[in-house]
Amino acid sequence: MGASEELDYLKSLVNQLNDKIKTLEAKATGSAPAKSPATQLRTILMGPPGAGKGTQAPKIKEEFCVCHLATGDMLREQVEKKTPLGVAAKKIMDAGGLVSDDIMVNMIKEQLENNKECKNGFVLDGFPRTVPQAQKLDGMLAERKEKLDSVVQLLIDDQLLISRITGRLVHPASGRSYHKIFNPPKKPGVDDITGEKLIQRSDDNAETLARRLKTYHTQTGPVAEYYKAKGLWHGVDASQSPAVVWDNLRSIFTAARMLVQRLDSSMDG
Repeated sequence: MGASEELDYLKSLVNQLNDKIKTLEAKATGSAPAKSPATQLRTILMGPPGAGKGTQAPKIKEEFCVCHLATGDMLREQVEKKTPLGVAAKKIMDAGGLVSDDIMVNMIKEQLENNKECKNGFVLDGFPRTVPQAQKLDGMLAERKEKLDSVVQLLIDDQLLISRITGRLVHPASGRSYHKIFNPPKKPGVDDITGEKLIQRSDDNAETLARRLKTYHTQTGPVAEYYKAKGLWHGVDASQSPAVVWDNLRSIFTAARMLVQRLDSSMDG
């Protein structure tokens, strides 16, 4: 552990001890304590297309009672609802431009302020993709007197990822997915439940994927380095089974919580 990481770790211990003291004081005076920040979660889930973000993010949401902010979905929702941010974004997209970092950060801010599911924290998926976006996100959180707990990157070899995704089959109506090799349907080419035909998504081909992966590595390499310098980055091997990946993620997110529980038992004992 480097000096800056050790310092961050010690600071987090001090914060958690302070939270514990406040809780015990509240117990002694009979007042109900506010929810401790140590029991909250503010994380970013990074990973290339097909690495398993869509599988893991809903589990994080359910386990930790936080909101899942998938920026692509948020953008579509704002455009559909014709919110001021959605109208501004649609104008830019219709002109063939990229939605500005400020609009994206403001969409996240709007969710944190108005989405009740975000009161215990969030898992952010699909943002930031560049260092300037990461800096703007930090600035917005700082204004809210909040900061990230962790940044987790799902790591997987490109060739393995391509073989995974090019074998993917989808039932369009339900979103159920299969894989020709790893998770085949009972009857080739049809959905197990409805018997309807399965399709392969048009962008699930090797050529398109190779292009998307190249863009991903170019963009996110510097973002990973940015968070490594802050001591927030964790890498998880995404070539493992989804259950093992989930166990790894949980151990990262629950480390601080387990520490608080140990403090609880030692102080109550």
